[in-house]
Amino acid sequence: MKTASLTAAALMVWPAFAQAEAVTVQSCDRSITFPETPQAAVSNDVNITEMMLVLGLREHMIGYTGISAWRTLDPEMRSGVAELPELSTIYPTREVLVGAGADFLFAGWNYGLKVGGEVTPATLEPFGITVYELTESCTHIMDKPKASLDDMYNDIRNLGAIFRVPERADALIAGWQAEVELLTAEVDTTDPIKAFVYDSGEDSPFTAGRYAMPTALIEAAGGSNVMDSFEKSWATVGWEEVIDAAPEVIVIVNYGEVTADQKRAFMMNNPAFADIPAVVNDNFVTLEYVEATPGPRNIAAIGKLANAFAVADR
Repeated sequence: MKTASLTAAALMVWPAFAQAEAVTVQSCDRSITFPETPQAAVSNDVNITEMMLVLGLREHMIGYTGISAWRTLDPEMRSGVAELPELSTIYPTREVLVGAGADFLFAGWNYGLKVGGEVTPATLEPFGITVYELTESCTHIMDKPKASLDDMYNDIRNLGAIFRVPERADALIAGWQAEVELLTAEVDTTDPIKAFVYDSGEDSPFTAGRYAMPTALIEAAGGSNVMDSFEKSWATVGWEEVIDAAPEVIVIVNYGEVTADQKRAFMMNNPAFADIPAVVNDNFVTLEYVEATPGPRNIAAIGKLANAFAVADR
């Protein structure tokens, strides 16, 4: 089966398309209307940028932000944005966006937007910049259900509507759904393996709670996030909670200066973790940042997790 993953073909520049009537989409707690297709779009962060690219929207982008300061671009991503400038290596500022002439920003809360900060939908609106918010991140400003793949599908569907390519979005989603079914066909959900997401931190671990995408990925792969009851998205917990939860697999998120191997070594060599089942049996699996955050690579991440859970010693 040919999958709908992020391939060179998916990163191609699609033919120009005609304007259509105004479209309205839901972005967190706001209903936003687009009378016309955005022509000067900016994306923040690697996963969000990939959503734009997989829909073939590069010709409507004037740049991207928030990648090179702490993420590594893989060859596919570099080819996808080769003709675009990185307007800011970290979070975008209002001045950068206004100065670039942006008319659209795709970002998320704590993915470029900050509650009470200078870059929000409200602060950019007077400058003619409409913000679409990453669905998973809406938990920072409103009540929403726990994370699911539908969060990512919703963003793709809304982008398809905003940029007047709904058929393209529907085809991607249908392909991903079929791929997930194939990847998880042999998954046994009767006794879910317990997993802990280790993002970063030694004094206290930064991890994924019930509102972060790894929870959805772990569940799709037949596991359960030991921090599912943690009413947060990404946040810090105590190591005592991790030890008490006795995870059978540690899911390491790989990015930044501390490598996945270094994070694994820290856990394997710390006497405090000696009785954690995942450490006892050396059950570790690594997800790249772009796989662990909402975006096209979530599908491959589910397959990676399902394989790791299937062979993990218990």
